[in-house]
Amino acid sequence: MENLSYPRNMLLLEGLNVTQQSSYPAFILFLIIYIFTMVSNISLIVLITMERSLHHPMYIIFCNLPLNDALGATVIIPRLLSDIFVASTERYINYIECAIQAFGAHMFGTTSHTILMIMSFDRYVAICKPLQYTMIMTNRMIVKLIVFAWGSAFLFVGVLLGLTLRLSRCGSEILHPFCDNASIFKLSCESTVINNIYGLTFTILLLGSSMGSLILTYFRIAIVCKKNKNRVLSSKALQTCSTHLSVYIIMLVSGFTIIFLHRFPEWSNHRKLAAILFHVIPPWVNPIIYGLHTKEIRQKLFNKIFRNDQVRLLR
Repeated sequence: MENLSYPRNMLLLEGLNVTQQSSYPAFILFLIIYIFTMVSNISLIVLITMERSLHHPMYIIFCNLPLNDALGATVIIPRLLSDIFVASTERYINYIECAIQAFGAHMFGTTSHTILMIMSFDRYVAICKPLQYTMIMTNRMIVKLIVFAWGSAFLFVGVLLGLTLRLSRCGSEILHPFCDNASIFKLSCESTVINNIYGLTFTILLLGSSMGSLILTYFRIAIVCKKNKNRVLSSKALQTCSTHLSVYIIMLVSGFTIIFLHRFPEWSNHRKLAAILFHVIPPWVNPIIYGLHTKEIRQKLFNKIFRNDQVRLLR
């Protein structure tokens, strides 16, 4: 029997299911991951912002990725941490707060795709049309691409959540570690056919355009590299594209794992864990990949670290 003794605008959130013995290790682990995620991603944003030598279209567009990763981690992890030591029967969340968390969670996933799409376009222009790069990637074009990445995600996710929030509620338990669109519309006793159709269409369009643009981009880049037979060009293309592709594959595998596990209700706990890891692994790994594999960023980071060490020694 569902407990309805708390106010109508409050929901019971399942949160992270851990035993009492593992609560402290889980808290410490997620806290360390969150601190590292925030420090590494914010450091990349500050580095690109402050270093004039990195004020190029490639890095300005890339700067949106750590920003999105920091926001995506913040939407989920702090709430998980605050609920670990709270009894599962007392993990209440305000309905508005739940809707905001769901919006942020879906914005993170959607914007990850759109940002990587515009990053692949930038790499295509740089490698396939190097002589026209400065004419195509103007400040105006950069602004348009960034507005597209965030604006399209905001629009589609806004409609997704809007269709859900219009439904009346007859349930009060979010059977998920955090609030998302599916867990909210499952609280309704009304028909969710429109929600399911829009959600499926939205997912197909997002994944189709994302994967399609990436495949087309890398196919064109491969053709250009093969035709030119230029080792320097091929090496540069391999370096920049491998980094971008690694980040995309990690995000894609994390997302498809959740979709795959949805097909097996008996693996619901694995699906819930995969949903959490989707907001943990990419934001945690992405700055490491770009920090180590992007030569300019790596050099600037090392220069900053060693210069600070030298200043401290002189003092």
